[in-house]
Formats: sequence, C-alpha cells, structure tokens
Amino acid sequence: MASAAGFGAAVVHWQRSHGRHGLPWQGSRDPYRVWLSEVMLQQTQVTTVLDYYRRFLARFPNVQALAAATLDEVYAMWSGLGYYSRARNLHRCAQAVVAEHGGRFPPASAELALLPGIGRSTAAAIAAFCFGERAAILDGNVKRVLTRWLGFDGDLSAAAPQRALWAAAEGLLPVADIDRYTQGLMDLGATVCLARRPLCAECPVAAGCAARCQGDPERYPVKTRRLQRGRRSHALLWLQQGDSLWLTRRPEKGVWAGLWSLPEYPTLDAVHETTAQWPGQGQALPVIEHVLTHFDWTLQPLRWVLPARLAAPRRAAIESALPTGRWLSCEEALQSGLPAPLRKLLVTA
Repeated sequence: MASAAGFGAAVVHWQRSHGRHGLPWQGSRDPYRVWLSEVMLQQTQVTTVLDYYRRFLARFPNVQALAAATLDEVYAMWSGLGYYSRARNLHRCAQAVVAEHGGRFPPASAELALLPGIGRSTAAAIAAFCFGERAAILDGNVKRVLTRWLGFDGDLSAAAPQRALWAAAEGLLPVADIDRYTQGLMDLGATVCLARRPLCAECPVAAGCAARCQGDPERYPVKTRRLQRGRRSHALLWLQQGDSLWLTRRPEKGVWAGLWSLPEYPTLDAVHETTAQWPGQGQALPVIEHVLTHFDWTLQPLRWVLPARLAAPRRAAIESALPTGRWLSCEEALQSGLPAPLRKLLVTA
C-alpha cells in the first residue's frame, strides 16, 4: 500500500507542475464537455481534436442541442475526425440522456457506463472529473503507464489479464485529488511514457518503474494479437448534372458507416461498363490514397457530367443503374455527413 500511495502522490505532484493545464475541456465539471472530449480523444491526438472540439461545441453547446440534431448534422461536424461510430454513439447517448435522465448525466460511473457508447474507462473519467468519484480509467495511454510501472506482463489480448489490470488500476487510486491523478496519468502517457522512446528521465515515477529497471520499457504493454495491415482498391463514380450529384448512404457497418458517399465500384472498368451508354462525358480524376488504421485504401474517382437537359425516362434509367441514393446539390452535400477525402474532392476537383 505504501508503494501505491507513493505512486499516486508522485503523479498528482507532477501533474500540478508539469502536466497539461491549457486544454479547453480542462477545469470543467460539465459532464457534457468532459464526455465530448473523452470520446473525441479516443484513438485521436489532442492536436487534431482541438479545432473539432471547439467547432462541435459552437454548433451543439449542450446535450439537448446534440440530441435535437439530425445524425447527418452530427456527421457533418465530425467529418475528418474518423471512427464515425463515435459520432453515432454520441448522438444516441445524447438522446438517451435527454429522454431517460432529463438532460442530466448520471453522477456515478456505473450508471454512466450503461449509456450508449460510454465504456468503463470513459465513464470513470467523467465520474472522476465531474463528480469526484474514485474510479479507475484504463485508456491506451494509461495502460502503457501502468503496465510499465507494474511490470505487468499479462497479455492484454485476453480477458483475464484485462480484468487483472483493472484491479491493479483500482488498487493504485489515491484517497484524494482523484481528478488531478486521473489527468496526470493521461498526461504521463501522452507526453512522457511514450510508446516509442519513452522519456524515462522526465518521469516522476521512474524510480519505482519495473519496466525501467528491466531496461526494456517498450516491451510493455504485452499484446500478442495484432491486426495485420492490408490494402484495398475501389473506384468511385462522381455523377453530376448541373449543380446536383448522386450520393449513396454507406452501410451501417464498415468503413465510413452511415455516411453519404459517391457510389463505389470494385474497379474503374466496372464504372466504365456502367456508364458506357450514358450521355455526357467522363473524366478520371487523380487517385486518392487514404490511410486507415488497419489498411491503405486506393480510390480512383471518375467524374461523369450528364447533359443539363435530359429526358425524364432517360434520367430514370440512369438512376435505376445506380446504387440506391439521391440527388443533392453540392452545397447540400457539403453540409451532410461526408467522409473527409470526398469532402476535399468535391471542394478542390
């Protein structure tokens, strides 16, 4: 217990003098703002989140405004931040908070974790920052800090080691200053205990760190099951008539789930086959190389411009050959939930 107490005290002391203090969501006890920052920061760097956070709050200043919005409006504000399931869950969660809790977030982590899209770690962060609950967080950065300091070599690909690390994290919680301790762990993982080349000389708990004593901190955390990167290639059809273009809604699962997109085809030849008898003209646009977490995606857009005047039966026949979708003006498209690469394409091409 003395070791645990010393760890917590060192993290709290370090956070006061060396931690991050100027982030826009810090110092707030508003669960909405803390929750939004926690969700945005999942698998996304702080520097990327900052502008999105400010714009999102300006558009949806409270949970009631977010709940009242359409999902397309939420997607439009999220476009470019990636992992769009987070945006869907934000919307669902906001609606649940308004409908089931009168627009007020529950004050305990156990209740927060029952809301859509709020996992155990996010619930604990909200409860610690906003309600002072002694609850352990365990996001990616914190897992790295704790597994290194503890020398925890359980394989986090498996459930039992995950449970054991949660128990260890709870055992390290300080009696007081839980909000500063929680922030300190986040700050350590983000600025000092880095995945590659950790700055051990700057770490406030280095003296008791098992991984540092072993001389190989980068071996932690242990996770043997890792996804292999892959590569995919598709073609996109940018079909335009006047100021309108045809957009399709992507499936609810998979890449860009639920967003509006240009119709996708397996190859450029498949697009040419589809458009072979259409009036108008086509132009192949520069290839888009889009890097995702687990694969690299090559997208070849083809822009096909239909004549301004087109008989209704002819237009209907073209529409019947397309994936289900609808015509939107360019302005409407840019105000909808579009993936960032396609938004950029529509603006710059």
